[in-house]
Amino acid sequence: MSDKIKVIAFYDERMLDHKPDIEVPFLPGRMDRRVRKLLSAMNVPWAYPEHAGRLTTIRHLLELEPVPGLEFETGKAATREQLGRVHTSSYLDHMYELRDHNAWLDVDTTAVSPGSIEAAEVAAGTSIAAIEAVLEGRTESAFALVRPPGHHAEPVRARGFCLFNNVAVAAAHAKSELGCERILIVDWDAHHANGTQDIFWADPDVMLFDIHRASPFYPGTGNLEDVGVGMGEGTTVNVPMPAGAGDQAYLKAFREILIPAVDFFQPNLILVSAGFDPHGFDLALNVSYEGFAAMTGILQDLARQHCNGRLVFVLEGGYHLLSLSHGVKTVLEVLAGGAVPEPGIAGVAEVEAAAAFHLPAFQQEDEE
Repeated sequence: MSDKIKVIAFYDERMLDHKPDIEVPFLPGRMDRRVRKLLSAMNVPWAYPEHAGRLTTIRHLLELEPVPGLEFETGKAATREQLGRVHTSSYLDHMYELRDHNAWLDVDTTAVSPGSIEAAEVAAGTSIAAIEAVLEGRTESAFALVRPPGHHAEPVRARGFCLFNNVAVAAAHAKSELGCERILIVDWDAHHANGTQDIFWADPDVMLFDIHRASPFYPGTGNLEDVGVGMGEGTTVNVPMPAGAGDQAYLKAFREILIPAVDFFQPNLILVSAGFDPHGFDLALNVSYEGFAAMTGILQDLARQHCNGRLVFVLEGGYHLLSLSHGVKTVLEVLAGGAVPEPGIAGVAEVEAAAAFHLPAFQQEDEE
């Protein structure tokens, strides 16, 4: 085990007040009727998947099994100016009008409750707080434990449980206020970061490396050929994966695509949109806890090589509470100086142990 390193996790209970409830009457209109028709057609009980338990489960695990070197700090709310660097004024006006209301926002069942807009402001602002802590030198790395997630939120609309694009707001703040000239965003969530891609599509100073389950999996974007436009051509790097892809494929992509891209781009700061739905318990991909740890180790090495260690994680998806909480803890352990495992292929170690147990019974001892 390596020497422990200070890591700050940012957590703010105001984000728990985002509580969409499908049983609560939402704003009348075609959207409400359409969503309820979709839900009734499923013929199975359905609850809003992006709920407060995602954060409280993480916090409870970290209290039960503390990570040496980990400290907690509270977040803060993003200002309109900070949000306005990546979202349009008309969109922000619309969102602010929804404060203290229930409403459906899109056909993906993205919804808000009375506390949702403040929760989203705090999620974006807490992501900013994490990068400020790193760039001020108070910690080498930080993890913003935030919800609602952000990477599907586009400049002009909410999508996929996301209201404000947290990682994009943080990146734009780092560029505008903190002197970062080139920023790398790595998104390993199972879903493509359509919103983050849209926001930085033509920006040569922000590179997005996005590894995700391929279309037609939601949101159906992130094709291999999507590389950005204009001055930003080449700073969008999409790696679409088939269902079932796991550690070996992800690490191959990191080693053979991400590392050369980072060596070329030379970022000043690395941000990670960290979703834990690629875990085998969640959404038809098979990344293990060891896989998340190994990817974190690679990013930590890249940050130390190019960015004086500056590395910030921002929570995105992950809806199976066990794999979400343990995945976050695994990442924090690596950031805090823990050993980085080399993932094996699932089941191989167990087969080797079984062979060692059984084979002696089938082998004749040499006669003396």
